[in-house]
Amino acid sequence: MPQAFPPQAFQNAYQAPQPQVAQFPPKSPAPGIPMQVMNQQQQGWTTGIFDCMDDPTNALITALFPCVTFGQVAEIVDNGQTTCGTNGIIYGAVAFCIAMPCIVSCGYRSKLRAKYGLIEDPAPDWLTHCLFEWCALCQEYRELNNRGLDPSIGWQGNLARQNMMQAQVGMVPPMNQRMMP
Repeated sequence: MPQAFPPQAFQNAYQAPQPQVAQFPPKSPAPGIPMQVMNQQQQGWTTGIFDCMDDPTNALITALFPCVTFGQVAEIVDNGQTTCGTNGIIYGAVAFCIAMPCIVSCGYRSKLRAKYGLIEDPAPDWLTHCLFEWCALCQEYRELNNRGLDPSIGWQGNLARQNMMQAQVGMVPPMNQRMMP
């Protein structure tokens, strides 16, 4: 009768190194490599892609002059780095030359989503703009409005409005005190 091998004979003598638990994000990234921390919590849009009639004025402007809505949205998303007029002209030129303004506008949808941690819905940004260009522009405009920014007054107008609101808060007299007659 053959002899049984002891259980130790089947054990691997080589011990693989145990994985180290890494800290995310790393404390000190490699020099020269830009790192962007992704927003872990994504949220939905405040309005749907087909809710254009929630703002009928913007829907009409977008239907007739989509370059205006795009320019307004792009100026806010870029924090005023480019003007509404510049963005609108670029959008119009691309629309006129190759009839595909979605090439320009889908990039700004991606920037807007990254800025506010929005989910990529109802489809990837490029597809949403290729199929539903006007609806996507209206949704982006409404999203900015719902977040307290008015694309129609531009970046500088929003800054002035914010400064005015902060000044008004500072002008409120303290409670339990009265003005002298």
